[in-house]
Amino acid sequence: MHRPIVCYVTDRRSLEIPADRSREAALIERIRTATSAGADWIQLREKDLKARSLFDLGCAAIAASHGTAAQVLINDRLDVAWACGAAGVHLGESSVPVGEVVRAKREIPRRDFVVGASCHSLEASANAARDGADYIFFGPVFATPSKAEFGAPQGLTRLAEVCRAVPVAVLAIGGVTSQNARECLQAGAAGIAAIRLFQDGADLAATLRKIR
Repeated sequence: MHRPIVCYVTDRRSLEIPADRSREAALIERIRTATSAGADWIQLREKDLKARSLFDLGCAAIAASHGTAAQVLINDRLDVAWACGAAGVHLGESSVPVGEVVRAKREIPRRDFVVGASCHSLEASANAARDGADYIFFGPVFATPSKAEFGAPQGLTRLAEVCRAVPVAVLAIGGVTSQNARECLQAGAAGIAAIRLFQDGADLAATLRKIR
């Protein structure tokens, strides 16, 4: 089995922190812990932040991951991702269409800049891959509060269908834990993406070793 990609999807608002500490500072510390533990990607999914604040957080996240192989992706904002030197941008299904962003990135003189997309159906996954997405998040695979708005869990069978149908890496998301991550990989996923697995876990290094 290939070495799976492991992505920490951030949500600073759900972090448990002391009253005298900022959520941004707590998130950067969690990112530093995650990248030191072996996380491959950090997706900054802080949708409420304005461009300047997201830029500052992106720069801090990149600095926190310095010295590791981890790469930082910015949610939705191609301009912010490029300005702060992130590795790529991640798009939701309600974001700017993948094709438009792929065309826009041709103006960026960095061939390693990636465009990813969250998809919740086989059709959306196929369309994103056709339009030039470098990878796809597919889910929710399992039940999870953060993805409840997208309906019932897709399940492992649908995940396997998507993995077979598209020619790009598919990461499973939604309710993924250290206990069920292997099932996602056996279904064909190139890796997993998660929020709670990173934010609730006490020993991330051990968790990532178990997944791999």
